[in-house]
Amino acid sequence: MPVATSVKLSDETGRKLDELARTTGRSKSYYLRQAIEDHIDQMVHDYGIAQLAEDVRAGRATTYSADEVDQILGLDD
Repeated sequence: MPVATSVKLSDETGRKLDELARTTGRSKSYYLRQAIEDHIDQMVHDYGIAQLAEDVRAGRATTYSADEVDQILGLDD
C-alpha cells in the first residue's frame, strides 16, 4: 500500500522541480517518488557503512586482518 508523506524543499530545489514537472507534463510527485526510489537503497547502504565504521572505532565490532581471515577460512597454506 502506498505511503503518503510530505517534504520541505529549498526554494531552488522547488523551482527546479516545478520547472521539470511543467516542461515534461509529469507531476512533481512522480519526480519526488523517482528520486527517492532511485536513491534510497544507496542511502541505506551508506548509513550502514557509516554505522559500522563508528562501531569499529568504538570497539563494538570485531575486525580481522587478511591473515586472520585466511587462517579462519583455512587458506593459510
